[in-house]
Amino acid sequence: MGQIVSGYDLLPESTEIDLNVVIETIAKVLPAGVKLLETKIQPVAFGLMKVNAGFLIDDTSPTVGGDLEKALASIPGVQTVECVSTTTYY
Repeated sequence: MGQIVSGYDLLPESTEIDLNVVIETIAKVLPAGVKLLETKIQPVAFGLMKVNAGFLIDDTSPTVGGDLEKALASIPGVQTVECVSTTTYY
């Protein structure tokens, strides 16, 4: 089995959400088989920012992608989680 490198955008509920706290929380909620590679705070529009996070995912579990999305969506202040890129890594 290989591994998958995926990028996710996490959009906050409002401009009041501290995205640095969101980034700190990501590593605490990751399911087994997922490693956080990088995070960036990027502009969206009208003062709204988002977190872009890259992950290395072990694809031995068929539910790991869904588990990751549920974990990211459970972070307080995160309104939307969207997978924006995926590629196989060998």
